[in-house]
Amino acid sequence: MQVVLKILRQKSNQSPYLQSYTLEVEPGNTILDCLNRIKWEQDGSLAFRKNCRNTICGSCSMKINGRSALACKENIGHELQQFPASSQNNPPEITIAPLGNLPVIKDLVVDMSPFWDKLQQVDPYVSTQGRAIPEREFLQSPEERSRLDQTGNCIMCGACYSECNALTVNPDFVGPHALAKAQRMVEDSRDTQKEARLEVYSQGTQGVWGCTRCYFCNVVCPMEVAPMDQITQIKQQILERKDGQDSRAIRHRKVLVELVKEGGWVDERKFGLFVVGNYFRDLQGLLSLVPLGLNMLVKGKFPLSFEASEGTQEVRSLIEAIQDQQTVKD
Repeated sequence: MQVVLKILRQKSNQSPYLQSYTLEVEPGNTILDCLNRIKWEQDGSLAFRKNCRNTICGSCSMKINGRSALACKENIGHELQQFPASSQNNPPEITIAPLGNLPVIKDLVVDMSPFWDKLQQVDPYVSTQGRAIPEREFLQSPEERSRLDQTGNCIMCGACYSECNALTVNPDFVGPHALAKAQRMVEDSRDTQKEARLEVYSQGTQGVWGCTRCYFCNVVCPMEVAPMDQITQIKQQILERKDGQDSRAIRHRKVLVELVKEGGWVDERKFGLFVVGNYFRDLQGLLSLVPLGLNMLVKGKFPLSFEASEGTQEVRSLIEAIQDQQTVKD
């Protein structure tokens, strides 16, 4: 069957443009197979990265029909099943573009330097002190090693980085790939810097509190590392060690849980006062809420009363059960 690959081509600091290539393909052909054929048979100037061809190295990560994926893993049949042709008379089209949140060098090749630089910010290696065990290996039990299995599957393909909405609006955010690796370090029994790491990962919106929880990193990860879940694990450990006075980000999380336990859902009147106003302790924070509050009042958007939701007791019981389970686990 025929298929049209529409590839977003670009040179550094130049405007991108779409170029179409028509191929005779089989449903089992991978996107990487098609790109190879284009380069070998139609256009030798097309640039893209590849290496293992077996979902191990992560080199061929790119945007395929709008989502970040590995070209060696996705095949024509799967793509056409998800995005069927709009017309019976025209061959189906598959759009391919470079990864997002990274500068383009040429065509589908992006500069990965920001990706690696941000990874270095979380110190992605077991601490030197932890490795300095004289005359013997630093052994781990099977249970200790099993805690590293999921995060250890990361192949650094950049798919999560490409889809991260937090990075798009906040260049200081270290990214889901780095924080997934950070969680691996936090869980590693050989590392001696856990407390210091958690302090670093909790700073401002550069670390875990910069995550917008859009879930895209989990959706596109080809190795099921689930970066957002790893970020949540780090947050939980930070919250267990901190109270609401440490930062607004921590207070935001704690107040949210408190209010849901109290009324089944969030009492918006209290939320801003407790989080931004720090339970009426932060005068500057309280004053910052005045313009918003007045605007809401004028437009009839300010809730004058709060009615607890149905099933509040059940909601409270669920939250407490999860909290008790987490305490037992720790």
